[in-house]
Amino acid sequence: MSHGKDHVERVVKLAVYIAKKEGANIEVVKKSAELHDIARDKPNHAIESAKLAREILRREGYDEEFIERVAHCIEAHSFSSGVKPKTLEAKVLSDADKLDAIGAIGIARAFIFSGEKGRSIEETLKHFEEKLLKLKDMLYTNTAKELAKERHEFLVKFYEQIKRELRFCEEI
Repeated sequence: MSHGKDHVERVVKLAVYIAKKEGANIEVVKKSAELHDIARDKPNHAIESAKLAREILRREGYDEEFIERVAHCIEAHSFSSGVKPKTLEAKVLSDADKLDAIGAIGIARAFIFSGEKGRSIEETLKHFEEKLLKLKDMLYTNTAKELAKERHEFLVKFYEQIKRELRFCEEI
């Protein structure tokens, strides 16, 4: 699955790593990363995931300030939610999620997602153009920007190579 348990585990690890480097609240970042995609199957999954996270955290006995900090991180993590991250912790989660969408892992996830949705190679490359190739320039933290360099370079090389191969096949 493109947004399954393994994705969440990578985002948690990336988010905690970035949080430590940037001085963010690790508990808020870790909890928000763990819950960021719990409503992935819903339209506007970030908003819906934040709603579910509030319920879960209340049941677990967290205080309202912590719950709202986590909920904001989740609401603001998504490329398409339209919610801008206002806190360092929200920026960290947003960056960690974006990092998992680029590089070799991001390429693999893009094609897994396309398989799940029945998309063609060409449709997947359109997703690269509309989203993945832009993510590097949407990062907030210096730590994430540094981590993104190699991943973005690999993404670009792959994209250029597959485009060349597709053009070649059209020409023969």
